[in-house]
Amino acid sequence: MGYFPILELPEEIQALVVERVAGNSFPDLYGLRALCMSMKALAERSRVNHFYDVLSVPRTLNMLPEFRNPSTLYMKGVQFFFTFNLQEEGFAFMKLAADAGYEHVVYTYAMTSKIFWRDEEYFARFTRESVDRIGKLVRSLKWAWGLSHSDEFLAKWDEFISTVVPSFYSCQCVPIMGRDWVLWYIEKYKGDKMCNLCFWIKELGLFFREFEPMSVIMDTREW
Repeated sequence: MGYFPILELPEEIQALVVERVAGNSFPDLYGLRALCMSMKALAERSRVNHFYDVLSVPRTLNMLPEFRNPSTLYMKGVQFFFTFNLQEEGFAFMKLAADAGYEHVVYTYAMTSKIFWRDEEYFARFTRESVDRIGKLVRSLKWAWGLSHSDEFLAKWDEFISTVVPSFYSCQCVPIMGRDWVLWYIEKYKGDKMCNLCFWIKELGLFFREFEPMSVIMDTREW
């Protein structure tokens, strides 16, 4: 398989290629930078920063560029809101990234809005298929998740367990007897048959589980 002759393309096309690579692969971007001086110059343009996805940075590099783009706004927003308890500032960062269309934060912003303010506006941006895919991706990344939470967060968690979760298990779409909040178990017994209400309860529960302190997880293995 031959190599693509990127250096033979017009400079404006080379710049577009660099921007797309910046949004998809950190190692590939650095590979382009090392190719030659002209590629290095294109990769270091400030415009490229907007496309740069810091979630693709290998954790072993221990670095976080201070770019004002959707991915860094997302990470700052999550850290400010859930770890530092700076809700106003964190929520504002997340909204900026969500309104820019960054799907990781659209999901996180939608879940946070529902949990804290019962606001379901951003739910309309998802299909069940897309929220399932994005939710799994967000939960797998675990970037900037904190282990310290405010009393308000813990109160929301207790409220969710006591008032919302019971309706999930008793709902007539597919009532189930087990109380183990494990994704494979839920999908095995409810799966595609669950109604929209149960689907969103499932997503909220899984979202909560990723942000809750370890001590709470240990105390709530069975609801």
